[in-house]
Amino acid sequence: LVQKIVTTHQEIDPTNILSFNAKMIPFPDHNQSPRNVYQCQMAKQTMGTPVHSLMHRTDNKMYCLRTPQSPLVKTESYDAYAIDNYPLGTNAIVAVISYTGYDMEDAMIINKASAERGFAHACIYKTERINLNDRLYDGRNVFFHRDPADATLAAYVDADGLPQVGKLYSKNDPLVCLLDKETGSYMVKRYHSSEDAYVDNIKIIGSGNGAELLKHICVTFRVIRNPFVGDKFASRHGQKGINSFLWPAENMPFTESGMVPDIIFNPHGFPSRMTVGMMIESMAGKSAALHGIKHDATPFKFSDEQPAVEYFGQLLTKAGYNYYGNERMYSGIDGRMLEVDIFFGVVYYQRLRHMVADKFQVRATGAVDLLTKQPVQGRKRGGGIRFGEMERDSLISHGTAFLLHDRLFDNSDKDYKTIFTCFEQACLCTGCGRLISTNFKNFWNNATHQTPNAIVNVSSRMICAICKTSDNIEFVQFPYVLKYLIAELSSVNNKLIVNNKEHILNIQHILCNIPIFPLFTGISKHEWITDDRLPL
Repeated sequence: LVQKIVTTHQEIDPTNILSFNAKMIPFPDHNQSPRNVYQCQMAKQTMGTPVHSLMHRTDNKMYCLRTPQSPLVKTESYDAYAIDNYPLGTNAIVAVISYTGYDMEDAMIINKASAERGFAHACIYKTERINLNDRLYDGRNVFFHRDPADATLAAYVDADGLPQVGKLYSKNDPLVCLLDKETGSYMVKRYHSSEDAYVDNIKIIGSGNGAELLKHICVTFRVIRNPFVGDKFASRHGQKGINSFLWPAENMPFTESGMVPDIIFNPHGFPSRMTVGMMIESMAGKSAALHGIKHDATPFKFSDEQPAVEYFGQLLTKAGYNYYGNERMYSGIDGRMLEVDIFFGVVYYQRLRHMVADKFQVRATGAVDLLTKQPVQGRKRGGGIRFGEMERDSLISHGTAFLLHDRLFDNSDKDYKTIFTCFEQACLCTGCGRLISTNFKNFWNNATHQTPNAIVNVSSRMICAICKTSDNIEFVQFPYVLKYLIAELSSVNNKLIVNNKEHILNIQHILCNIPIFPLFTGISKHEWITDDRLPL
């Protein structure tokens, strides 16, 4: 007989071939292998319960699910590792139906009423350190104190100069107030994030004996992140998808008992992915909710002789439901009964940390690069999105000339060569064909700095440094990056000039100043111009 605390070995379990994350997947032996691999990766990206010591930590960023639940269907390893202490998802009522068209291509529809009641609510904790001993303050005798002369600070800053705990802060709101003891002047440090946040707590960093001045604090912000269109969700079977619509509950399909699903899942996600484990979990979760129990979903527990579908189907039948988990449903739009039965059950869903609020990028006007005069790159800098070669070729294939002109010229690097705002062209000397040799006569003369309305015949004020004359100066539209390329080539002694300039200027005039790419020396004319003297 085996006695307690006397054994030295443990019988090898079939699940020991699996990793920690793989052991958390319910019925993984019924899924296609790549789907289990996807779930192993997505389990690390969930917005679950990371720690219980949140009040004592100062992590730069931490994701936290506000309304987590224990799954109704879980494996033995789930309890062995006590994952219930760190739940990472929510039990959702899922209807497998193609409804409204907003669930195509892995998108999913979430019940708006469920989201308003707390389904998948989450937040992000961010910490900002303020250390008055930093080089930023250059060793000055600065400490926290609110300016008594500024009445507007009282709504944001306490008397000790620190933020108010529980206060909602928006961009440019006063965060802390500092007093320079040497000069007696006050400085206000403001909240710079574009996302509103609550001050969750403030930690004072120091020795704790109270003998030193308060110089170092950590302010923890709580950013609310409730489900929004574009946020990413996933079941425990690698079935990831984004929320495409928060659909009103009154328009959602409902069962004969009046139950409305939390999530609508498109049935086209099953055939090619072959995640039968998710179907079994839906049946098991439904029977667990009806009988008030939790089911064991450890892999290799069921076999062909004892199939899981048969076991959970019998439990559903005992509860008075369909053997396969199907239910009769009615349209929420017009109330008519749907022609087919709908697969309806409970699936444990995870909310992932990929959210639109962290990734969206939009730009109207903003900073431009000093060298190329094109919009800068980067979301934090308010930059644009790269319009690359493949995007350009796509528009060319569709023949959208004006759209190409708008994206690649008007809203990119249209050349503002002159200092006169009424001109948007580059100066070209038609005598020598150069774009970079023109400049103003007597550039430092006050006459060149008059208002645009007072200037007559601006081209006569320009001169070509090579030809030494103003007779051949014309204004043409070029992308600035072309002039930049010519300047770069000139620096290594390569001359690039515009060829066949009269024809280009005539064509530009005829086509209402639509820019035509110039011809350069070294390219024969017949490659670019037809027999009718029209550009190819």
